[in-house]
Amino acid sequence: MKNIIITGGAGYIGSHCVISLVNNGYIPIILDNFSNSHLAVIKKLEKITKKKIIFYKVDLRDKSKMKSIFNKHSCYSVIHCAGLKSVPESIKMPISYLDNNIQSTLSLLKCMEEKKIFKLIFSSSATVYNSKQSLPFKENSNIGKTVNPYGNSKYIIERILNDVAQSDRRWKIGIARYFNPIGNHHSGLIRESPKSISTNLLPYIVKVAKKKLPYLKVYGKNYNTRDGTCIRDYIHVMDIANGHIAILKNYMRIHGIEIYNFGSGKGFTVLEIIRLFEKETGIHIPIKFANRRKGDAPVSFCSPSKALRQLSWRPIYSLEQAMIDI
Repeated sequence: MKNIIITGGAGYIGSHCVISLVNNGYIPIILDNFSNSHLAVIKKLEKITKKKIIFYKVDLRDKSKMKSIFNKHSCYSVIHCAGLKSVPESIKMPISYLDNNIQSTLSLLKCMEEKKIFKLIFSSSATVYNSKQSLPFKENSNIGKTVNPYGNSKYIIERILNDVAQSDRRWKIGIARYFNPIGNHHSGLIRESPKSISTNLLPYIVKVAKKKLPYLKVYGKNYNTRDGTCIRDYIHVMDIANGHIAILKNYMRIHGIEIYNFGSGKGFTVLEIIRLFEKETGIHIPIKFANRRKGDAPVSFCSPSKALRQLSWRPIYSLEQAMIDI
């Protein structure tokens, strides 16, 4: 069995990756500062996996503590999910986002290099793509010209990883570009529950469904799309988690860096997602239109064909299932 250090392992994506790791015979070691996640997630993961979960409360920028942790555990690979991730918040707090996301990555890479751990999977984002180009986005589509600090941080880290890989041929780095994760593990024990205000669509819909909010704000109704609202590529979070396992099992294909899109390959509007939720749950979601949000691209969806071709990965959960798994 192989130890896998997973940063941000108590967060939304990270916690679901932990489940997939255990299910596939790996031993996850969680590093998380719990700044935007909850310690209670660890116990829930133990209940789901029926395994004791090793975890450390640590800020990745704490180089001394990081070095101590890496000295305690041999490690096959690192999955780097840690990072601040709200687009609107990043626009208000660009310095915090750039400092946290980039500095924590540099600290992590330094520890890995010192311990001669050269296998890494980095959680990147569809936001790195230049939105003013033809769709669907492919791994070789143009990146850069990002429209928000969150996207900038992911783009800069990708460039850093390219430099690192070129400096030493021992590095095998898989960059996982997520599109829009939705849903939760079918147990219902873990879900997206950040301490800060979530800006993702489904958690907002759920709050309205539970009458914790009176209505759902839909940002923009005059985009050049079929109903005037933004189009996104939504994918079940467990499909994304399983994508990390596919990379782990195919490191022999990676020489330097390989990039993989993890999305459904289909675009749905905000209103289509709301109507589908209503259909699957029978709950009406009142909405109010608001002005467009700064930093939102009108349309974003990908081609996931490279992951299918090289990793034998494909989404197995339907959008309807994601609506149920909330």
